[in-house]
Amino acid sequence: MEQLIIEGGRLVTPQGVREGTVVVNDGKVAALLGPDAPLPEGPRIDAKGRYVLPGLIDTHVHFRTPGLEYKEDWAHGSAAALAGGVTTVMDMPNTRPPGLDEDALRTKAELVAGHAGVDHRFHIGADPANPGLLATLDPDVATSAKVFMAGHHTAPVVFRDRAQLDAAFEAAARGGVRLVLHAEDQQVFDLLDSWRGDPHSYAEYEPHRPRSGAIVAVAQVVELVRRHGTAAHVLHTSSAEEIDLLVAAAREGLPVTFEVTGHHLSFTHADTCRRGPRTRLSPAIRDEPDRERLWQAVLNGEAATAGSDHAPHTVEEKNRTPADAPPGLPGVQELAVSIWTGLRTRAVPADEAARHLVRLMGSGPAALFELPGKGRLEPGADADLVLFDPAERWQMSAADVRSKCGWSAYEGWTFTGRVVTTLRAGRVAWDVRTGLHTPADGRLLPTARRVEAVR
Repeated sequence: MEQLIIEGGRLVTPQGVREGTVVVNDGKVAALLGPDAPLPEGPRIDAKGRYVLPGLIDTHVHFRTPGLEYKEDWAHGSAAALAGGVTTVMDMPNTRPPGLDEDALRTKAELVAGHAGVDHRFHIGADPANPGLLATLDPDVATSAKVFMAGHHTAPVVFRDRAQLDAAFEAAARGGVRLVLHAEDQQVFDLLDSWRGDPHSYAEYEPHRPRSGAIVAVAQVVELVRRHGTAAHVLHTSSAEEIDLLVAAAREGLPVTFEVTGHHLSFTHADTCRRGPRTRLSPAIRDEPDRERLWQAVLNGEAATAGSDHAPHTVEEKNRTPADAPPGLPGVQELAVSIWTGLRTRAVPADEAARHLVRLMGSGPAALFELPGKGRLEPGADADLVLFDPAERWQMSAADVRSKCGWSAYEGWTFTGRVVTTLRAGRVAWDVRTGLHTPADGRLLPTARRVEAVR
């Protein structure tokens, strides 16, 4: 591959934000040059007035292969990711059949090969019928496991039995597997459902799946981590109380981290009351004080990652009754720009906002999930790069949506900031003016522990 020069951008590096030029060679970052350094020969991309970010990472997507490709597939999911500056994803096991064992994930990898425009790894599904698998899980297959503590339309299995959950935490600790958790308590929800029944309107939806389920579940997670030493990452935190519990546990020295999502940072329950199924989610969208506590966790550095929980459904599915409409929305394309817009709306200076974004969607997830070469703009890293215009204001419409489902909860939003160009492995994969450029040659990534073993 020939050399490529990304000239004159504002580089977001582990050492800070500065003006400079990126030299790419053979799919890797070869050098970061100062603004006055002589430039080598080769084709150039003008990055003046734009941030140059490392390719972003979304560790929480549902690209629906196998079995649910009618509402998303890896070609469309990859296009949405690249349009949002995301070059690496980690896919969840909510498929048909679900990814609950090593053979299922190996088959999934074969199905995805040749269709993915982004690099990727998979979370295996923790199975309450076989928690011991986590003690012997092959790190070439997965190093993290999704635990559903509550069910919904696409949840393949749910840990309803406390002894099985305890066994999963114990096995994961022995196997060095990080648990990623949908932390809501199904027994709490079952109790409330036996009293209240189904919701009949979207105003009733959040009270139907209230914060109490999440608070009880997070308290259980903290206790199990304390008991077994298991590494645990709580997904899509939604309430102030969850955040406080997890921050307190981390301050105690427990290996617990948590994710914030774009939609919990962007919307409130009032939006769901007005807009209905587009923001019917699991966990439910909470209230304004909860949203502000999530933003505080971003600004304080308490949140470890930001994920999209990209979970497309068709319009027809989402337009079912409030009791039957599946939770979830497409979000991988919108994640970075929604966070950037929120940061700038809160008067966070641009360089500081860029550092927050790269921590949440770059260095943070790369370190947490052992993704070597990803998430850092430095020599030797993969030349996955994003040219980001920090000031462009634009309104999202259905015509902008790259997900196969064809809709976005952000239609009509005016964003500040836009992904102009995305490069993967040193090649332009997406450009806002000319669209998608990448072949479907995304790689199944090794883990850091496997790279070290090979060395």
